Amino acid sequence: MPNTGANAYPSRYRWLGLLGSLALAAGALTSGALPAAATGPTLRASGGAGTVLVFAGLTVLTAAWLLLGRSADAPPADAPPASAPPASAPPASAPPASALPAEAPSVGAPPGNGLPAAGRSGARTRWLTATLAWWAAPLLLLPPLFSRDAYSYLAQGAMLAGGFDVYADGPAALGGPIAQQIPQVWQHTPAPYGPAFLLLARAAAPLAGHPYAGVLLLRLTAVLAVAALAALLPALARALGTDPAAALRLGALNPLVLLHLVAGAHNDAVPLALMLAGLLAATRRRPLPAAALITLAALTKAPAALALPAAWWLATAVPSPDGPPRSDATPARGHRLRCAAAVLAAAAGTTAAVTAVAGTGYGWVSALTTPATASSWSPSSGLGRLAAALAGVAPEGPVMGARLLGAAVAMALVVLLAVRVARRGSGPVAALALAFGAVVALGPAFRPWYALWCAVPAALAARTAGARRAVELACAALAFAVMPDGFEPDSAELVLAAGGLALGAAAVMLTERQLTFQERQPAC
Repeated sequence: MPNTGANAYPSRYRWLGLLGSLALAAGALTSGALPAAATGPTLRASGGAGTVLVFAGLTVLTAAWLLLGRSADAPPADAPPASAPPASAPPASAPPASALPAEAPSVGAPPGNGLPAAGRSGARTRWLTATLAWWAAPLLLLPPLFSRDAYSYLAQGAMLAGGFDVYADGPAALGGPIAQQIPQVWQHTPAPYGPAFLLLARAAAPLAGHPYAGVLLLRLTAVLAVAALAALLPALARALGTDPAAALRLGALNPLVLLHLVAGAHNDAVPLALMLAGLLAATRRRPLPAAALITLAALTKAPAALALPAAWWLATAVPSPDGPPRSDATPARGHRLRCAAAVLAAAAGTTAAVTAVAGTGYGWVSALTTPATASSWSPSSGLGRLAAALAGVAPEGPVMGARLLGAAVAMALVVLLAVRVARRGSGPVAALALAFGAVVALGPAFRPWYALWCAVPAALAARTAGARRAVELACAALAFAVMPDGFEPDSAELVLAAGGLALGAAAVMLTERQLTFQERQPAC
């Protein structure tokens, strides 16, 4: 049976993804979250052909990523005709070196697929890192995509520099050209972020009057954080005994990373990188820097605090002489208690120091619910609105009740996961991924990029092709969840988006058909 494009020529999918990224970038020039000078007071982009191009490029980019994943979980099929074994020969347990493509090794292949994991890990991760750079490059100089949050970051940094209380006032208090970039729903909303992020935002304050330049500076910060993710994921995967290339492909080459951390310049990139750095320090038995790094992440975005117990557990796990730390072995109780005290002290000290430097006080604690407005969507909010509609009452009460119920269920699940790790010694990073998933899914507000808090640790914990595929499909679906300008679509925009999706799907199908046709041709 001939090989199809799914496991042949993985380097072709690098080019296919680049094509999608270029189309996406071209469409963003007219349909992205443009500055108010280009959109007027409504902040709505013109759409049209730009929307079609964005969704066509998004379809091609996401399909390239999925096909690359399927290629990674299949035996390599890039063997030149001369080096391929005869049809009657039994399959070899490991292909010869000549059967592997020089440019594109079997990327992300798990150790059990016949490839020597140790010998090819470095080549696979380097190839994937280069692919990430290829796909991200067209997105670097664009206006923000899929959200206007980057403009809010600029406003909050300028407010802090100007002496405003960012935890009591919204961008409307600042006024000027930067406040004009913020949608009306957020004009009077205080900052929901911790003092560590506000220090970063304040560094961009001199560019607040030039929104495009300010966004580029914020994107530079996000891109550096994504580069750190690309370096930390393989290192942490090795420490945990999982496949480094698979972790890199799932956690950094992910379309949600490209769309929302790079193109959208969201501030989730920095805390995710800090959290992984803390977990890596924990695997190396350094609980104090681990706690400090994760606390810095939480002082940027609060959910990162969930990683503190995981870091403590990893730092106290019994080392294995020939593998990752053994979380199923029990160290001395006194050692764990001393480590817990050290982690708490480091977290408290880091919080006090950063808050003092920022000069913001602790108002960020009361502002943690800011992302949830009356119109925010999430599964729990949707359930509350449905209950209100069925009962024929105003939605405020049922929505609030459903959100409280969702928060309670999420916290219960987090506690159950912690108990499971403590009693059974199950993987703390897998439990962390599930805990983030519960908090994100059951929280009062949901945004597609929130899913990265679950996907990044899941990339480190997923040990089977089936588990990786489940995460891939969820991320692929969420990639299509928002419009290029960040606003809710009308019927015309939905038609344009559907047209772009169909155009991109046709391009992918033609590419796959061409690869299959070439693969079936006899050798000359």
